[in-house]
Amino acid sequence: MKTALITGITGQDGSYLTEFLLEKGYRVHGVVRRTSTFNRDRIDPIVEAANREGQRVWLHYGDLGDNSCLVGLLKKFQLDEVYNLAAQSHVKVSFDNPEYTMDVVGAGTLRLLEAIRQIQPEIRYYQASSSEMFGKVREVPQNEATPFHPRSPYGAAKAFAHWLTVIHREAYGLHASNGILFNHESPRRGENFVTRKITRAVARIERGLEKELMLGNLEAKRDWGYAKEYVEAMWLMTQAEQGDDYVIATGETHSVREFLEIAFATVGLRWQDYVRRDPKFERPAEVDLLIGDAGKAREKLGWRPRVGFEELVRIMVEEDRRSLKKDLGS
Repeated sequence: MKTALITGITGQDGSYLTEFLLEKGYRVHGVVRRTSTFNRDRIDPIVEAANREGQRVWLHYGDLGDNSCLVGLLKKFQLDEVYNLAAQSHVKVSFDNPEYTMDVVGAGTLRLLEAIRQIQPEIRYYQASSSEMFGKVREVPQNEATPFHPRSPYGAAKAFAHWLTVIHREAYGLHASNGILFNHESPRRGENFVTRKITRAVARIERGLEKELMLGNLEAKRDWGYAKEYVEAMWLMTQAEQGDDYVIATGETHSVREFLEIAFATVGLRWQDYVRRDPKFERPAEVDLLIGDAGKAREKLGWRPRVGFEELVRIMVEEDRRSLKKDLGS
């Protein structure tokens, strides 16, 4: 039975990855920041269900800012794989808290890689890179060879972490892979991200609980996939013979406006009647177009997306409708 460690286990990707690894028969250890104590609604039901059948998930308080914590975990447990998903992952927030973002995303990755190198160098390591590293894109679509031009502190921090992973693979021989994941969404997406903000508002507007939705740039285009499918790509990277870098994307791009159209149409409403634009939600430097070429992942890992854009939007809207109905008791 293999054992994996997941940082950022309480997040969208962490919860889906935990479910995926449990289905594969893994034991899973997760790193939880103490400030995440009240933000564990994604992971707690998974932990409870898994442990009713015999403990296979353990949560440990820790932080990528605390080197002693990372060293302690690596000395205590014999691990096969480490998935580094922890981050301050909100792009807009990274402009407000750039130093914190760089410390957690950038320096935190360095701390973890160095701990692995010194204590358990045989570990297979996955680094959550991001399409935000491409930023002001040099070519369309973007692939593993496309130059980075980040347009936010978050994108810059992710690029730093990405290259640290490459360096530890090439200089020290670690089995270390970067997954350059383009936007991936689900009903577990945080409510401060635009997609979930939209689908949650649709459910509440339908019920008459809200009357309008304030958004920033409606023309920004993204390559949106289903997070539940993207965690499989993470695992496939750690199973490969050698570590490498892979773009994970759908190869399609859609605007925020298109997302709105489908989301509101799902409940029979026109988005134009409810959506208002507010400049305060716009980034200081916008990333206008992201679309990924996942050809390498298809060829070498056998991974491909299955859920399309419209289906993804409807999955999210319907889940928010069900959740709200449950909360209201009707």
